[in-house]
Amino acid sequence: MKIVILDSATLGDDLDLSVLSKYGEVSAYPKTSAEEVAERLSDADVVIINKVKLNESTLGENSTLKLHCIAATGYDNVDLEYMRKKSIGVCNVVGYSTDSVAQLTVSMVLSLATHLPDYTECTRSGEYTKGGVANRLIPVYHEIAGKTWGIIGLGNIGKKVAAVAEALGCKVIANKRTPVPDHTCVDIDTLCREADIITIHTPLNDGTRNLINKERIASMKKDVIVVNVARGAVCDEAALCDAVREGRLGGLGVDVYTVEPFGEDSPYFAVKELSNVCLTPHMAWGSYEARNRCLADIMKSIDAFLCGEKRSRLV
Repeated sequence: MKIVILDSATLGDDLDLSVLSKYGEVSAYPKTSAEEVAERLSDADVVIINKVKLNESTLGENSTLKLHCIAATGYDNVDLEYMRKKSIGVCNVVGYSTDSVAQLTVSMVLSLATHLPDYTECTRSGEYTKGGVANRLIPVYHEIAGKTWGIIGLGNIGKKVAAVAEALGCKVIANKRTPVPDHTCVDIDTLCREADIITIHTPLNDGTRNLINKERIASMKKDVIVVNVARGAVCDEAALCDAVREGRLGGLGVDVYTVEPFGEDSPYFAVKELSNVCLTPHMAWGSYEARNRCLADIMKSIDAFLCGEKRSRLV
């Protein structure tokens, strides 16, 4: 059996991919353009991807592929209908990054709420040393205890963040397609109006694309902190950046983008140096522990496939 990894660089250089050799030949490419996909998969049985798009256009008439393993939970980069038509199995990995993404989410919120970059720069620059005053309290920051934390998407990650938010003393409200009795669930417009902190954890699909649009951003509180660790296209990126640049948001944290990496023409490029903006390079999912769990889970799905069983299958 031949396994091909099309974007191994996204999995990290410290991940031991040699464990896959027990299945046969393994070819790993750090990155793969759309034009290179078909050739690199011409004789592959299994493909492992993270962000590479797999569809009729990129795959061509490939007839050897039997299984696609997505090294992620989201699968918006794979055309499932086409894979079903071609009888190619598709599996993803669920739950491996819950702790990792929740940790980054809460880190962003706390950094933005407490203005940590401003305070660390005060000491780093020598301003504190030269100031002659024992403490500095500008910019003013506020406790988040007692604030309303709105969570969009109440899956594994959303629930983990909700638990941390409650532990910090926040009132939690959530927007979920199917409301659940153990959380206070509200519609998306109510959440956008009432929340002091909004964190986004919903998958990208036709129902969530541009969910956080210009009108909903305009309805938010002026000092709201917004953090998106879901998918870039869930938000109107230009509207978000306009709002933070114009002082209509208290803080903005983003780890995911419609185009990755974002270019100089991205609205994020114009706000990346603002002190109340925290942009990270799609790393929330990728703690060392999470990446190892992801690889181990992929191997379980391959084992199941070889035994004629279906595991974590989308198709």
